[in-house]
Amino acid sequence: MRFLVLGAGLQGSACSWNLLKHEEVRAVTLADREVARLAPFLAEAERDPRFHAVRFDARDDESAGTLMQEHDAVLCALPYYYNEPMTRLAIRAGAHFADLGGNTGIVVKQKEQDADAAAGGLSVIPDCGLAPGMVNILAAEGIRRLDRVDAVRIYVGGLPQHPEPPLNYQIVYSLEGALDYYTTPSWVLRQGKALQVDALSEVERVDFPAPVGELEAFHTGGGISTMPFAWEGKVATMEYKTLRYPGHVAIMRPIRELGLIGNEPIEVKGQQVVPRDVFIAVVRPKLFRPESRDLVALRVAVRGTRQGEPAQVGFQLLDYFDAAHGISAMMRTTGYSLALTGLLQARGDTPHGVRTPDEAVPYRPYVEGLARFGVRIEES
Repeated sequence: MRFLVLGAGLQGSACSWNLLKHEEVRAVTLADREVARLAPFLAEAERDPRFHAVRFDARDDESAGTLMQEHDAVLCALPYYYNEPMTRLAIRAGAHFADLGGNTGIVVKQKEQDADAAAGGLSVIPDCGLAPGMVNILAAEGIRRLDRVDAVRIYVGGLPQHPEPPLNYQIVYSLEGALDYYTTPSWVLRQGKALQVDALSEVERVDFPAPVGELEAFHTGGGISTMPFAWEGKVATMEYKTLRYPGHVAIMRPIRELGLIGNEPIEVKGQQVVPRDVFIAVVRPKLFRPESRDLVALRVAVRGTRQGEPAQVGFQLLDYFDAAHGISAMMRTTGYSLALTGLLQARGDTPHGVRTPDEAVPYRPYVEGLARFGVRIEES
């Protein structure tokens, strides 16, 4: 198995590290515009003859396509707006493809390439991170275990173990992506119909075991991707909410409403600037704390009936920073998820065509594959 990982950021680096832990993997190529300084935990990988880091420009279709032809599967950890063009290139190159997703509109465009992928005997799976990704697989399994499903509720958050004010938050993946989720309406199912609700709305309390404790949950966009459309008319309620420490929304909602994370350029002293670009430039140095340890909290609850009786299937995960290797909980749950999906594709364990994780990824091999690296999902 030969894997090409696009993007040497946090998730792409974790994905590459994890792939190299599997003996069946013959080669891992990590491609990025800048590969001179890789993540510290890849120092061991750099001594592995199976590992190669190469320069790569996602805007150069010809060289990208040539690089893809040398591999069995392409795992994309680039910003989400590259996912659709990289999908086209991978299909043309004859390689399986998976990405971290996060933008439902782009996933819909990728689904339009289903016939081409199937004709080439290829598996294409968007949305293969934590949320979307892991949560979709768990929700689908919960749905399968019940005869009738009334409600699917999903909660996920990447959080600092030791929060600091004012936001009690630290960057655990792309800040640009996080702000997209805060400004994009969330698709949900209400009374069996798909509709959108405002991000940062309908705040509720969710309690986790110590030391995590009380968190607040609120709607954000993109977390379950296309699942509300797939289950419209079949499930009454389905929703995804992000988890943060209490008080986060009370700060972020006014910031959003003041236009400080908007994408429309404005004129400032004769110059056109994008408010979000300025916001990221200002806050990133304060929120990016690579030495700070994080955690990931996840809960999926599927409620309905089984054999005529009320029943509920639950999944829960609390994962923590890996101090031994210097790999964050978000990298473990997101990057490892992408790596495992690619392995299942290369092994022939996923269907051909373009399918989302809930449609394509087998539950038991996925959960057991994560548990091998200490990412343990509890069932109830």
